Amino acid sequence: MPPALLWSWTITSSLWPSTKMNLRESCWKDAAHFFDLPDFLSWKATGSLTRSLCTLVCKWTYCPSDGWDSSFWTDIGLEDLLENNHSKIGSLTCCPGSHVGEGLTQEAAAGLGLDRGTAVGASLIDAHAGGLGVIGADVRGFRLPCEDQPITSRMAVICGTSSCHMAISQQPLFVPGVWGPYLSAMVPKLWLNEGGQSATGRLIDHVVKGHVAYTQLKEEAKKRGENVYAYLNSHLGSMAKDQSSVDVLASSLHVWPDFHGNRSPLADPTLRGAVVGLSLSQTLGDLALLYLATVQAIALGTRHVLEAMRKAGHDITTLFLCGGLSKNPLFVQIHANATGLPVVLPAQTEAVLVGAAILGACASQDYSSIQEAMENMAKVGKVVQPSRELQSFYQRKMKVFLRLFAHQREYTALMTE
Repeated sequence: MPPALLWSWTITSSLWPSTKMNLRESCWKDAAHFFDLPDFLSWKATGSLTRSLCTLVCKWTYCPSDGWDSSFWTDIGLEDLLENNHSKIGSLTCCPGSHVGEGLTQEAAAGLGLDRGTAVGASLIDAHAGGLGVIGADVRGFRLPCEDQPITSRMAVICGTSSCHMAISQQPLFVPGVWGPYLSAMVPKLWLNEGGQSATGRLIDHVVKGHVAYTQLKEEAKKRGENVYAYLNSHLGSMAKDQSSVDVLASSLHVWPDFHGNRSPLADPTLRGAVVGLSLSQTLGDLALLYLATVQAIALGTRHVLEAMRKAGHDITTLFLCGGLSKNPLFVQIHANATGLPVVLPAQTEAVLVGAAILGACASQDYSSIQEAMENMAKVGKVVQPSRELQSFYQRKMKVFLRLFAHQREYTALMTE
């Protein structure tokens, strides 16, 4: 095997020129191949240099119908990557789930405790595997609006430290502020649009752990044998006993959630977070309300992405959530309430692993297509319906949400006059 330079999928093609500039000249010239991490793992497992369209299309500049755009690489000073039919960055490609090479090599099989030749499916980026693990589930009998409708009526939200919003379409749809459209990047022969929020689980942790009442929260949660978020959810329930819903407790407390910039649909890394409605009080109840308002802001951010996708032509009627935050019932219910759409949760604990298993099942020919594998392997665990009584509340909350953004732009303009 020639030497290879591992290239993390988190590094985009826009950073390549500075990478070449800062690497030792010998290191750059001696590198045999540049890989995204999923393709590197496929190569280590099989010895095959075939790249998945997921990584090349989403993170690089590859177009399945046209191949590499040679003019791009020349314009940015990396024309040496065009040599030998683009061998260093990939001359062979395939759809996710395709059988890669001849399966596991002897060395890889020994390391994994599997048989040589075991099928290896072309890879997906982690969030895309999560999307694959939920979005194609068989929903018959659950009375969902997406039942008997094409898979394009669904959106997968992979929500953890940050969040990704995956929607697919038959034809390319260009959504301002949303990545894509990418052909065959998640489901073969379908186009993918990918929205996202820079900080979601990370934002909730930041807000909760930075509050002066956090120490008290930990003590109370420990007494009840709960994690802090389960305790906050029950505490909000007790605070709302005279209210029609927990949601309305945050009627006068509003959060703009882009503490780490906006990924979608504004695509503005300069935006920062904002909280309106704070008082001098610092009780555990105040912490619970700030937590509630933050979760609502994240859900309204999903609604913001959803509205941008719909405006561009997506017809999305159902949300499919997975990831760590999908295990928080308050987070899930507020996403349903804020968007007005039912939310489907997977039966399996880790949807990303289900997505990976789907790829393997296709590579081993247990199923003839990704769509068939998704329908048989992704299972519905629970459906959460939105509260229709809160529709007006979230319409008003959304107006406040958008004004927080508009006002921040106004303040920036005033300070730069």
